[in-house]
Amino acid sequence: MTSKLIIPKISKVNKMAERNIRDLVGTKMSRDVKFMGSSVKINKLLVSQVLEIQGKAKSIKEDDAEGFEVLKLVIRLGLEGGSDLTDEDFGNLPLAELSNLSTEIMKFSGMGEQGK
Repeated sequence: MTSKLIIPKISKVNKMAERNIRDLVGTKMSRDVKFMGSSVKINKLLVSQVLEIQGKAKSIKEDDAEGFEVLKLVIRLGLEGGSDLTDEDFGNLPLAELSNLSTEIMKFSGMGEQGK
């Protein structure tokens, strides 16, 4: 008695290698960072967001208020839930902590020093 056993071939294909770059459009890359003793999630900025920040930063002269507007924009764009922050919210947070958070977002997004 003989049987014809059919053994399927297994193909080890890397599913990521099969993805088209267009499939990645809109994909967010994020990581957790410390902010005021808690963990918050930051996202890498998109090219369009970086260009928006750079455009706003070019208008800064010596005015600290305008620099603070850029800092708020970076945080609103790069912090998960950041778009919900009001100007009043920003006014009730420590400036040094906001500055550190903005720096982390910029580094993570490839602007300035490279983040982890």
